[in-house]
Amino acid sequence: MSRLQLHDLQLARGGQTVLEHLDGRFTDGAITALIGANGTGKSTLIAAIMGMLAPVAGSVECRVPLERCAWLPQQLALDLTFPMSVEELIMTGTWPSHGALKGYCAAHYRRGREIMARLGISHLAHRPLGELSGGQRQRALLGRTLMQEAELLLLDEPFANVDIETVDVLMEVLRDMARRGTTIIVVIHDMEQLARLADDVLLLSSGHGRWVSPDALLDHHGGGVPRAPRLPLTFPDASHAGTA
Repeated sequence: MSRLQLHDLQLARGGQTVLEHLDGRFTDGAITALIGANGTGKSTLIAAIMGMLAPVAGSVECRVPLERCAWLPQQLALDLTFPMSVEELIMTGTWPSHGALKGYCAAHYRRGREIMARLGISHLAHRPLGELSGGQRQRALLGRTLMQEAELLLLDEPFANVDIETVDVLMEVLRDMARRGTTIIVVIHDMEQLARLADDVLLLSSGHGRWVSPDALLDHHGGGVPRAPRLPLTFPDASHAGTA
């Protein structure tokens, strides 16, 4: 049984229907690319999965405990004026299960150091977030979700405005998380990134969703996936994209 399923889901914003009749299940331990043109409901669906938006009809069935659900928003949502270091940000990943008012134990700090080393940011442990590059900041944000030991992870354009080295590091970590059983949903707008990362694809278009195979989308783009230049995804009509 999938830990995350959508049942005839209908979602609205400001009294206007955004998505309807959305069904399907996300494969445990797989990475699903959530794609679609701007305004097709990607952020709305993420909000519903995270329990921040109530459905108009249908339901989101999530069998993952709330403390094991993590959301990595776009970097624009991060307040860079808040006086917090990289290490402090990563340690907040313990809050959902451990509580925000309790102190950290030696095991927490040891795990935090291991995570920073894995992400290549140990030397930034005491650097304020506002002084980081986009790539460094994104590594720190992913470090927080690793600290949380998330079983369900949603990421909104995690590769936007970061360097190629950081993209490679993040992809390697995400693939490892999936191998260890984490269900991952990632908003992607880049063909090469989708080819390298996605096991499944959920394409949103015209108020509906369709499950599409990554190969079908790559065929739509002519098959070849050069590493450079990076090519943006275009979105065929969901009914003609080919199903998984």
